Amino acid sequence: MRGVFARCGVARRVALRSGGGRGAALRCRRGVPIVAVMTGTAVISADRVAAVVLGMEVDRRTADREQAEAAERAAVELGRDDLAARARLVIADALARGGELTASAPLLHEVHRWAVLENDQYVLARTHFLLSILHTCLGDNAQARRHALMSVDHLPDHVPPLIRGAHLVILALSVDVVSRADAAPYHAEALDIAAAAGDHELSRSVLNNMAYAAYQAGDADAAGELVERMRRLVERTGVQLRPPDLDTVARVQLLQGRFEEAERTLLPLVDPASTRRDAEGNMLPEVLLTLAEAQRLGGALDRAGATVDRCRALSEQRGMVDVGARARRELARLHAASGRFREAYEEQCRYDEESQALRSAEREEQARLAQLVFESREGQRETVRFREMALRDALTGLYNRRFVDAQLPALLSRAEQRGEAVSAALVDIDFFKRINDTLSHEVGDLVLQRVASVMAGAVDEPATVARLGGEEFVIVLPGAGAEEAVARCERVRSAIQRHPWPELTGDLPVTVSIGVSSTPDGRITSAALLSQADRNLYAAKRSGRNRVLADPS
Repeated sequence: MRGVFARCGVARRVALRSGGGRGAALRCRRGVPIVAVMTGTAVISADRVAAVVLGMEVDRRTADREQAEAAERAAVELGRDDLAARARLVIADALARGGELTASAPLLHEVHRWAVLENDQYVLARTHFLLSILHTCLGDNAQARRHALMSVDHLPDHVPPLIRGAHLVILALSVDVVSRADAAPYHAEALDIAAAAGDHELSRSVLNNMAYAAYQAGDADAAGELVERMRRLVERTGVQLRPPDLDTVARVQLLQGRFEEAERTLLPLVDPASTRRDAEGNMLPEVLLTLAEAQRLGGALDRAGATVDRCRALSEQRGMVDVGARARRELARLHAASGRFREAYEEQCRYDEESQALRSAEREEQARLAQLVFESREGQRETVRFREMALRDALTGLYNRRFVDAQLPALLSRAEQRGEAVSAALVDIDFFKRINDTLSHEVGDLVLQRVASVMAGAVDEPATVARLGGEEFVIVLPGAGAEEAVARCERVRSAIQRHPWPELTGDLPVTVSIGVSSTPDGRITSAALLSQADRNLYAAKRSGRNRVLADPS
């Protein structure tokens, strides 16, 4: 589970056990590939296929595409559509854990549709389980919770306890986003299942999830108590804490002000001679970032500087843009702690730029995945919602560039057929960088949201307001000629200027410059119309800002 959530911004919250446990009794012999067992017998029984598939469901780390595809082929030969469907879910899961979400989503929806038609409760439970993970990656926490709840509701009573435990972990994580108290019963039941099954790895994983949730909530007492339970589990069972667990332990120690202990917790993981440092794939840069913070807070600034440099180099080498950006923020704090305030400010500015670009890329990726789900068979049941997710800007709720690119050419084509006018206006917030630099990125986001709200309220249908990116917006005005478009854009400009900004931005005013371009009959391409509006916007800014400029008469 960690691999999927790591790509969804929930990196430390390990949702499934890390291996071993009593589930091994359901699997093929250790060291013997499942494919070999499947193909090495003259007659493959349905019981053998069912055992292999169940083994991959119970311990997802043992499953890969080749193994699951062999199981699917065997199930098809046996005429067992239910086993074939379950094997396809294992394939979809393996794709998702490998980062191939766009290949995984259609398989999930295909199997879900089959399970609905056949009323197969177990397959329905498994599809909802994996759909919860998918919606977490889409950033749709409400749908993730809905699918997680259904994944537990559809589970038959006879399923292996560890399957139910895994589903409860996913449910607890999805509920934890809203309420730790509501998630607690699911965590507790998962722990009971782990204890009854003797699965210490599952116990370790659930305790780690709970400890990290308490850390995120700033609850030092609860987080410390959970870390102590992890320590007692290690002493009692001999289970080893993995790098994500040790990173959680160190984070809790930071919360408690135990900076030197946090450093000692992590140093074995970053030792080049350690055999465990890369046990979690791309966990090492995250560990280095936590270590740098511990060293800085503990006053070891030279060591912290070397750790940050190592973290940044490794993040760049592995393409971990998010960790690299956060390393810049840590470097800014380190400069500030060293009294190098100008360097701290410059590094913070670089962090702001990189994090804004990263957020935009993440939103675009989420929109692309949402569009993919919309296009899938089962996704057609949620057509309106998924289409809106793909065409809406996540920050402001306005339509996005994708909507403009899709709709403006069609609008111009209709206008040409009918001989109707169309106007477009590009709107840019004046001196927006000053707002970000002076007041913070968070205030800048609030300004964008307010500007979007004021603009949406100042234009009437059928006009459309969209956000193109950054601080730039577009207003599309069907049926409006040049004079009417200028008048309507002037109302927008005036409404933004008159808005009570001091409560948010203090002494900094918020105004916009607007460039308008029109066609009397739709005989222009969308690119040409927006290009002319952009030239007029540039002219408006060059001539003093806070004004509307249109095409020359």
